[in-house]
Amino acid sequence: MGQHNISSVAHLIAEPVRSVMLITLADGNAMSAGALAQAAGVTAQTASSHLAKLLDGGLLSVESKGRHRYYRLAGAHVSHVLESLASIGPVTPAWRNTPSRSAQALRFARCCYDHLAGQVGVAVTQSMLTRGFIVETGERQYALTAPGCEWLQQLGIDMGDAGFDHADHARRCLDWTERQYHVAGPLGARLMDAFLEWGWMQRSPTTRSVTVTALGWDGLNRHFGIARESCGPD
Repeated sequence: MGQHNISSVAHLIAEPVRSVMLITLADGNAMSAGALAQAAGVTAQTASSHLAKLLDGGLLSVESKGRHRYYRLAGAHVSHVLESLASIGPVTPAWRNTPSRSAQALRFARCCYDHLAGQVGVAVTQSMLTRGFIVETGERQYALTAPGCEWLQQLGIDMGDAGFDHADHARRCLDWTERQYHVAGPLGARLMDAFLEWGWMQRSPTTRSVTVTALGWDGLNRHFGIARESCGPD
């Protein structure tokens, strides 16, 4: 049964149109069938067929608002699978040095479902490790330390209901462009929410990329020791 499930899911993800749709939804937002058809470069009828298969396969969920239907990933576990697949194999020099501004923006900072990824996400995680706010506790986990809890409270980040008592409150997520880990799980999501709420970062309305504002660079430098030039071009 498990082997059958793996082959079925792999078949769904492997189809190029469906893979584009899934990656487009990997920031956790919901999109209409029309928007996903445009992103994948197919007709509405073709998109509808692919979306039905992704729904049946458990990779997507759908909600109706009036006459419109909006699709999103079925959960963070689907995004984790997509990021893990993307991290297999080398990132070629051609991709790293691509002149494409959209590709550069994604590598610099992007949403990985509900948390921060890319060069900035890795830099934030490394800073927290260096300062002893988190520690590695296994192949897949970080753990928030007592100084880390105090630091978050000083920043004004509420920790009361975020599942920090669970062992997976700070998951290690392999960044597919940087080949280093960034922090995910409830802690990663809470940090991303705070960065957006404080006006440090802004999400693109059309892609997964994230822009760091002038206020954000000041905050990242002050609280994480991250300078703009240390993360590559914005």
